[in-house]
Amino acid sequence: MNEYTQKITLRWADLDPNYHVRHSVYYDWGATIRTDFMNAQGLTLEIMQKEHFGPVLFREECVFKREIKFGDDLTINYKAFKIRKDFARFSMVHEILKADGTLCAVITVDGAWIDTQLRKLTIPANIGKEMIEALPKASNFEWIEIPV
Repeated sequence: MNEYTQKITLRWADLDPNYHVRHSVYYDWGATIRTDFMNAQGLTLEIMQKEHFGPVLFREECVFKREIKFGDDLTINYKAFKIRKDFARFSMVHEILKADGTLCAVITVDGAWIDTQLRKLTIPANIGKEMIEALPKASNFEWIEIPV
């Protein structure tokens, strides 16, 4: 898969008192595209509950590049930036773009998988690995060696 994108519907409730998009809305857009991608790949909440694993984020950062105003036509994409070879850790990136290609924001997340029973970091079940393999890769994507 070369690219995974979604159209963003900007709501009145997404704006701050200055009529700009509230900072926390960017993170909501990132979470939405990530969970939609997982579901599209068959990695549903029900499967994660059955297999006792799920994603956990260590860092989520948004760099704001350009102002977004009500009425702007927007899309967000989802790409893998770094993945550890055992799929236990990952870094993903999202770009929020206007219809003319203007880059408005970049969201970067670093995370891992957690065993939801043991409450410890783990390697995901095979369906988690398959979902990660299916992710589009950023142009500067890299596989990370497993520490010894």
